[in-house]
Amino acid sequence: MLLDTPSLYFRAFYGVPESVTAPDGTPVNAVRGLIDMMATLIRQHSPTELAACMDADWRPAFRVAAIPSYKAHRVASGQEESVPDALVPQVPVIEDVLDALGFARIGVPGYEADDVIGTLAIRATGAVDIVTGDRDLFQLVDDGKPCRALYTVRGIRNLQLVDEAFVREKYGIPGRAYADFATLRGDPSDGLPGVAGIGEKTAAALITRFGSLAGLLEALESGSADGFPAGARAKLAAARDYLEVALAVVRVAHDAPIPEIDLTCPAKPRDPERLVALADRYGLDGPLNRLLGVLAAA
Repeated sequence: MLLDTPSLYFRAFYGVPESVTAPDGTPVNAVRGLIDMMATLIRQHSPTELAACMDADWRPAFRVAAIPSYKAHRVASGQEESVPDALVPQVPVIEDVLDALGFARIGVPGYEADDVIGTLAIRATGAVDIVTGDRDLFQLVDDGKPCRALYTVRGIRNLQLVDEAFVREKYGIPGRAYADFATLRGDPSDGLPGVAGIGEKTAAALITRFGSLAGLLEALESGSADGFPAGARAKLAAARDYLEVALAVVRVAHDAPIPEIDLTCPAKPRDPERLVALADRYGLDGPLNRLLGVLAAA
């Protein structure tokens, strides 16, 4: 089980009232929410291994170099991401709690959590569940592994299971072609413009017809109009420079330099004294006891 941890703690932050605080008034809604999410996930899916994947770099230089608008609208100042003030101090607490519990917490300088997930998913020799609220990770679903996404759009207790059949039915594209499709369509939430005038339906038709973005570009280069919807060829030709670089931005890395690390789910805390101190300091007894009970039972 690979957790898109930033996606989950943002969801917890907005899903649990900010009135949930530590004894000294420090907000802990995201911390408590994430711990309870993990307890639910482990109880329902019984993973033998789990990695909490982190953003060591939320806006990697290699993506910005390719497309300068990448996440530019989410920059607060300098290279810092715009994050709610009440969430900022909770992230280090989340990291401390995960470490004291003994979960593998993995971030790689220069890469996003998505890239860590992509690399671990490719490395894995067995089945993989990716827990995320980010559709970009649908590109990793692979029925042959199997690798699926547990999509949190409807909540942790009502996860949408995303496999190749889901991708085909939802988007009308080959089950493993989501990255190519998303490159054409674009994603305003990430500052990716897509191809002007090419909407979701046309993008799906193009990827289905040509099989991949590479196949589409090859057909574009050939000069043939076969297989292109009316007007689409000219729009794609005008966006050729974008298409040459965008897939490298949309596609998650498969080769992030992650050291060998034990992903085994802990049966008991790695650092019990530290965990007790964190529980007392931030008022986390309830959610931590629930999670520890699930881990012991598993």
